[in-house]
Amino acid sequence: MNLDFSIIPKYTGYLLTATGVTIKVTLLALVFGFLLAVPLAFMKISHHKVLQFITSFYTSIFRGVPLLVQIMLVYFGVPQLLLHNLTPLQASTIALSLNSAAYLSETLRGGIMAVDYGQREAALALGVSNPSVMLDIVMPQALKSTLPGLVNEMINLLKNTSLVSCISLVDLLRAAQMIISKSYRAFEPLLTVAIIYYILVGILAIISRRVERWVNISDRR
Repeated sequence: MNLDFSIIPKYTGYLLTATGVTIKVTLLALVFGFLLAVPLAFMKISHHKVLQFITSFYTSIFRGVPLLVQIMLVYFGVPQLLLHNLTPLQASTIALSLNSAAYLSETLRGGIMAVDYGQREAALALGVSNPSVMLDIVMPQALKSTLPGLVNEMINLLKNTSLVSCISLVDLLRAAQMIISKSYRAFEPLLTVAIIYYILVGILAIISRRVERWVNISDRR
């Protein structure tokens, strides 16, 4: 076997910067995806046929089209339409956020529907406004029940960031490709990046288990 991991320390700066970019894109996509998913979830449970159709169409598009195609469409296609170029970071964040919102909206919808409808009826009967019922009674319970799903979506987002290397954003995979082009060695940088991904996903998995444990304990009280 012809392995030489001594080349990796030379590119520690690349890998650290790329790890930061990967985490940054993941967090940005999760935050913006969640902010978009909330109104989508409410539209899905509304009684308006048009709103339900819009959200169903949105979800089917972003869940049915490969994410790689979505990323390239945003990066190369949107500037052609808007006559305004997007940076790789902007395009990656937009594409991942739109895609994540489609999945998160389903998770949130399930959490909202899981809240006992009798609580809403009782609050409305006491004169509490519908917006207050949703914000103060329904959403806190829905968010608690969907926390594990949100963490799992974050894990999926983290792994999906590897696709943004196709538009030259220097994430972990792109950093590995740069190291390969400089060192003419492929196995060592790719394995190193795989290990970094595994560690990051492992950290999120630990967080997910602790969140689930906290939810289970709080439900018993």
